[in-house]
Amino acid sequence: MVVGLLTLELFIPESGSLKSKRFVIRSIKDRLRKFNVSVAEDGNDLWQKAVISIACVTNSSSHLYSTFEKVKRLVEANDSVEILNAEMELL
Repeated sequence: MVVGLLTLELFIPESGSLKSKRFVIRSIKDRLRKFNVSVAEDGNDLWQKAVISIACVTNSSSHLYSTFEKVKRLVEANDSVEILNAEMELL
């Protein structure tokens, strides 16, 4: 079994409140459900920055890398979010 963790530091420039930030993050989390991954958010007190961590358990590292690349592309496709930093770890 391979366990991976992808941590994305996000910048949300159009967010003017915590409510608008939560709306953007919730929409990202909802779209990530199709990849069958677990998602958690950190940085709840900042209006324009968020850190989301995506965990995936699979039986091959190639499937893990493929899934994380698809996740990154999906997040990058969101016009209201910029990825400042992306870190991937194998656990």
